[in-house]
This record gives sequence, structure tokens and C-alpha cells, in this order.
Amino acid sequence: MDHEIHYSANQVYQFSYAWPIYKQLGGTFRLKRKKRILQFKWAMRNMNQFPDRVRTFLNSPPVAKIDVNNCYDFRGILISLSNTEIKRDRSKSVAIYSGHGTGDKIYGGNPNNLLTYDYIFVSGEKHIEKMKDLEINIPEEKLIKTGNIRFDDYLNQKIDRDRILDSLGIKDRSRKNILYAPTWKWGDGTFERYVYSFCEELTKEYNLIVRPHSHDSRQIPKVKLWTKLKGIKHAYFSNPTNLRERDTMFDFLISDLMISDTSSVIYEYLVTQKPIIVAQNDCKILHTMPDKYNINSFVDTYNGSQKISEMVRDNLASEKNKDKYRQMLFDCFYFNDGNSTRRAVEFIKSLKI
Repeated sequence: MDHEIHYSANQVYQFSYAWPIYKQLGGTFRLKRKKRILQFKWAMRNMNQFPDRVRTFLNSPPVAKIDVNNCYDFRGILISLSNTEIKRDRSKSVAIYSGHGTGDKIYGGNPNNLLTYDYIFVSGEKHIEKMKDLEINIPEEKLIKTGNIRFDDYLNQKIDRDRILDSLGIKDRSRKNILYAPTWKWGDGTFERYVYSFCEELTKEYNLIVRPHSHDSRQIPKVKLWTKLKGIKHAYFSNPTNLRERDTMFDFLISDLMISDTSSVIYEYLVTQKPIIVAQNDCKILHTMPDKYNINSFVDTYNGSQKISEMVRDNLASEKNKDKYRQMLFDCFYFNDGNSTRRAVEFIKSLKI
């Protein structure tokens, strides 16, 4: 690359959406706070993909602070994973908005920030519909249709299933694996509402993998201790802040069904073509979506009064929504051919500054 690439985000976990690009092109990760930089160095230790280019503490990828209100000296390409305006000299830099998920929750921050970017990497028609619902009109030439770059390793079968099962410590592999991946309080996440009852009920028959939102990851030790005190076995905890070992797609691969709420992972899980159950909540900050982009239009909804184990058993045994999962995957996301990262990389390489 003739120009430097910078990846900007508000939270460390958001960088997982840029990781496939970094692995091919390199670059520097940027965070607003020193605390986040320290978190990044630990979470990404020994993940520097280009040690011949730069040596770093803990061998993490290069990371530095960013002041989004003063990027006028930046040269090169700025790829943002969060909806933040980056004030810069447009003659020196190109700004691309990539985001960190395409769920039903509205964008955090001011939606008009999206208008300040030169380009937007678009994962699919649902992404377009979200912007339309907020009455944001981006010129067609600024919308770069990449597809979901996080799908590539899954679709190209580059994930080692046995290694992931071993890393979680799953012993009884005759059981089906149920993934519970709720969002956090911004989105009225259901973690605190259902994690205890799910651990008690589902582990009687299944392996339960609990993957909270990154903002709720600090609660894992408490719940893990509770399961031990209760003598509950077959409950496993996937910490999303551990980007080295607990990538979302890893949990997708080893699971047989997912339960979630308004997290964007509920749409990303469509790539697996496996059953989905939605845990009902009272989130008030949702987009209005046509049925073709709305998972709630056909999957089973858990409202807290049913037997979750019976719903899981029914969904695993039947294939009632199999065709609908595939149709919605292609309705929501472009391509799904394992080449989305290549499209993004080729576009970045084509940019002239």
C-alpha cells in the first residue's frame, strides 16, 4: 500500500469487523482513550500480522490514540467502525464508514454523521434499508457493496471446529450446542433476565454457550461462579473481549441453534442456516423494517413464559424455517460467496489520494 490505513472505533470489540482487512493490508488501529488502548494491547497480544514491518509491545497490532475532532494531519485512509464524524483534511485522507453490525437497532450517535464519509462499505440491502428508515440519502456512487466481510472465514471453512470446542472446554460432544448471545442494555438486552434460567434449564439436555455483549462481559465471572455453586454442568462462557480466541464466527460454527434478542448477531447467524429463537424484549429504538429484512416475521419468539427447552427441541427437530433462513440471508446480505474481504481490499487499493 502506498498510503497508511487507520481503523477507528469507540470500543475494542468493534475492530473484529475490520480484522479481515487488516490481515491483508495491515495498518494502525485507533482508539479515543488510553484505557481502551491498553485493553486492545492485551486483547490482541501476539496478533500482530506484520511483525516484519513494526514491532510492538506484547506483539499486538499497531494501536494509537485518535482525536476525531482533530485529524487534519492524517494522511491515507480512515476506516471507521463507529458512527462518529472524523474531522479531517479531505485533500489528505479518504474516510470510509464500515460499522459494526447490521441489526434492528438504530445507529448510535447522530445518523447524519454518515453523510460526512466519502464512502460506506455496505453489507447488504438491510444496511441500505436502515439508512432509508432514518431518511439518510447517500449518493449511490458512495455506497460500496462488499457484502459481510466477517462471513468469509466461515464460508471458506477456515475455522477449526475441534480447536474451538477444545478452547471452550466442551467435553460432552454428543450434546447439541446452544448459543445464547444477547445484546446489552442499549437495546434492552436480555442477559440478566434469562441467563440464570437458561443455565438451569437448557444444560439438562444441551451444552449452553453464553456469549454476552462486550459491555456485559464483566458479568461472566459472577454467573460462572453461580453455576459452580449450583452444581450446574455443561454451561460454557465465551468472552467477546477475547478477540484472539472468541471470535463470533467461532461460536457460530460450533453451535446448533442461537437464542438472541435485538443484537445484530441474530442476522449474521443467518450465514449458518441454523435455527434461531428470538428472546422478546421491550427495545424502543428499533428500525421499522419490511418483513423480508425482519427476522421476527417468522422465527419463534420466547417471552419468558414458555419452556425454552421445548422451543429449542422443536426447532432442532424440525426444518420449518430452513428455506426462509436462506432467503433472508440473501435478502439482507450481498453475495455470501466468501469474497467480501477481497472486494473491500480491492476497492481500498484502487483509491487515489
